[in-house]
Amino acid sequence: MRFESVLAGINGFGRFQKMILAMCFFGRFSIPCHFMLNNFIADVPAHHCDFSSLDVGGVFRNLSMAEKLVVSIPVQEDGTPSSCRMFSEPQYHLLQNSSNFTDARTVPCQTGWVYDNTTLRSTVTSQWDLVCERRGKNKATATIFFIGAMIGTVTSGSLSDRFGRRIIILLSYVSTMLFGFASALSTSYVMFVVLRFFTGFCISGILIIAATLTVEWVDIEHRKLVGVIDSLAWTFGSAVFAGIAYLVTDWRWLTVSVTSPLILILITSWWLPESARWLIANGKHEQAHMYLKRCAQMNKAENFIDVIKTETLSDIVVTEKKDRTYSLLDLIRTPKMRRLALSTGLLWFCVSTTYFSISFHITGFWLDIYFTQFAYSLIEIPTKIALYFLLDKIGRRSTVVGTQLIVAICLGINILLPKDMSLVITVIAVIGKGFSSAGFATLVLYTAELYPTVVRLVWATTPSMVELEQLWLLLFSYWMRYGRSYPRLCCAVQLYWG
Repeated sequence: MRFESVLAGINGFGRFQKMILAMCFFGRFSIPCHFMLNNFIADVPAHHCDFSSLDVGGVFRNLSMAEKLVVSIPVQEDGTPSSCRMFSEPQYHLLQNSSNFTDARTVPCQTGWVYDNTTLRSTVTSQWDLVCERRGKNKATATIFFIGAMIGTVTSGSLSDRFGRRIIILLSYVSTMLFGFASALSTSYVMFVVLRFFTGFCISGILIIAATLTVEWVDIEHRKLVGVIDSLAWTFGSAVFAGIAYLVTDWRWLTVSVTSPLILILITSWWLPESARWLIANGKHEQAHMYLKRCAQMNKAENFIDVIKTETLSDIVVTEKKDRTYSLLDLIRTPKMRRLALSTGLLWFCVSTTYFSISFHITGFWLDIYFTQFAYSLIEIPTKIALYFLLDKIGRRSTVVGTQLIVAICLGINILLPKDMSLVITVIAVIGKGFSSAGFATLVLYTAELYPTVVRLVWATTPSMVELEQLWLLLFSYWMRYGRSYPRLCCAVQLYWG
């Protein structure tokens, strides 16, 4: 007897499975918040040098703030005050002719910076002056978080295979909560990035194991629905995060706000069951029978579970257990597997490039950063719902290629449009984000179906996810270097390969 037959007998998508799905859905709420947290806490507000060192003896007492800026800070080509330079001494003649400063000597900021806190009251950028010569450290905050997530993805998958899904996901909830709160209390930049590393390391366990636990309790017929609902958990978290960021403009309190839901999630997750499939595969028949009996009772299928005895579950082990341990090498052992690993790896790289390039770029649009974040999230709802009804009609491969073609067109149009058409650029970017999310959600399901069961978790926790994390590490520097053309380039490569 196969485990799918047992699930079918006790109703593979009854109240018990819906309870697990709801727990994991809300359990993933904090994941997009932390992944997108850098959009707000590491935002670089408008800034200029602190010119208080020039105000010796109160010589600026009769000048307005605008006049103080004129005599203290040089103007850039676009007419805005320089962010990293100041005059070595006050240039009072500029009050009569503000453009005549070509011979004035400038120096780097001497006593720090002054930041515009109109939009965001406090960020890590303003906290530790991560601007000008130190701006690389600002980008590193996100990079280090994703390094932690990369390592955590591989580690959590191995640990959950060895010790079980439930205990590892509970530990992930606790550790993410502790490191999240601790990072909000950071007293130095080094302390902050170290704690963000461990936050990323721990939160990836929630991402991987919640999806695995849900799928292992649901019958095959409903896995597509579960996949779409799981992806909507990310959408829900991203949309709510926009509102939280709007209300909480201090980086410390924002970090606390997106971490706090884990307290309630942790309490409810004590009722989260272990995977019966994992228990059976590891010879824990009595515990598996207990959870299967509880599932049958909730799903009102007690008659079937009375037939299945603890001893009977040992027969399932014969068909479910692996005869050996599978590793990364099994993905490249045969020519067919090598081609599959290479092609899906490239697809992951390109699809995730477009998705996260758009997700992390929320400035410079017609909307402010909060409404851009909200619009990016909101557009995912109709596209993912439509995805559920279209996948079986047009196929996974056609959906991935079609959605990414539309994304490439949207990105290409935005590159050609002049910057003063901000409303049109915003609308096209939001449309592109919607189709990009549809392609991403399809690819998650598509790759899971392409790989044999025995190496599916190996793929999920090593090549595809590691390449995705490597993309995240490079994304910020690539975005600054190549601008909007880089995501379009990856789209073109992906379409060619597909």
